[in-house]
Amino acid sequence: MTDTARYQVLDRAPRTLADRLLRWETILCLLLAAVIVVNALGSPYFLDLYNLSDMTQNFSEKAIIALGMALLILTREIDLSVAAIVALASLAIGYGAQAGYGPVMLIAIGLGVGIVCGAFNGWLVTGFGLPSIVVTIGTMSLYRGIAQVVLGDQAITTYPEEYTNLAQLYIIQEPPLYLAFILFLALAVLFTIVVHYTVWGRMLYAIGNNPVAARFSGIPVNRIRFLLFVLTGLLAGLASALLTARIGSTRPNIALGWELEVVTMVVLGGISIAGGSGTMPGVVIAVFVLGLTTFGLTLINVPGIVIAVILGVLLVAAIALPIIVRRILGLRV
Repeated sequence: MTDTARYQVLDRAPRTLADRLLRWETILCLLLAAVIVVNALGSPYFLDLYNLSDMTQNFSEKAIIALGMALLILTREIDLSVAAIVALASLAIGYGAQAGYGPVMLIAIGLGVGIVCGAFNGWLVTGFGLPSIVVTIGTMSLYRGIAQVVLGDQAITTYPEEYTNLAQLYIIQEPPLYLAFILFLALAVLFTIVVHYTVWGRMLYAIGNNPVAARFSGIPVNRIRFLLFVLTGLLAGLASALLTARIGSTRPNIALGWELEVVTMVVLGGISIAGGSGTMPGVVIAVFVLGLTTFGLTLINVPGIVIAVILGVLLVAAIALPIIVRRILGLRV
């Protein structure tokens, strides 16, 4: 006769049907469905496959960066220098193109600059115990300033054709999909598996919920945070390589304002700005919500400034609503 345990410790709390229906991801799916229906009714061109494929180019690079940003915010950190890293990496790629390097080397340059910038951010935060928001605001000005000082009002527009074709050609014909979007989908699957089904992912949630307790439980908190900054810089470098190839030019204002859009994707996706909660599928759904919303508004000729206001409202709502709901539920208990 085999012994049975007196208590069964569940891996996660049991969820009722009501719990699943009220999950943030479920709400985002309903919002995504509403966006698709409204936009389809508003424009006959919205559901065209090639139009939707072109739409993915407007958010794929940002979405790639958002995957890394999600992990940082999950651990109570943030990197506001990601757009400036894109600019600095693009500058390095431009000089590499002028030196005669091919596509592989140009992409490697972008990735290398991203890694160095991310490592510098991580070193300042973990090595000196500085707040990441303050550090990355400073490095945002530093990296963007270097690009602006070097380029001035000039632009680098000479790139090898085989490099620019990487981002401008359909990698898959049916349905038509660009390289950047395919990379985003592949990375999204990889990040989801790592965050939700591995020990490493559990450590991220532990750090986000209580970094002191995580440290005393043997988790190398600072090492993991440093690696997350490096990873986010790497993804920003990859986004820079893809963006530079797509637009075929390097300007000092490239990716200007992207940091706020990336944070909006992450927070709207349900990653708590206080750390320790949220899911990667939520971030992916939020990416499509924002991408399709922007695309639909553009099709009906809504001015860019109005779109920016709408995105700002979504960001504020995504931050405020969970807090308001928790307070309401707290009063009822």
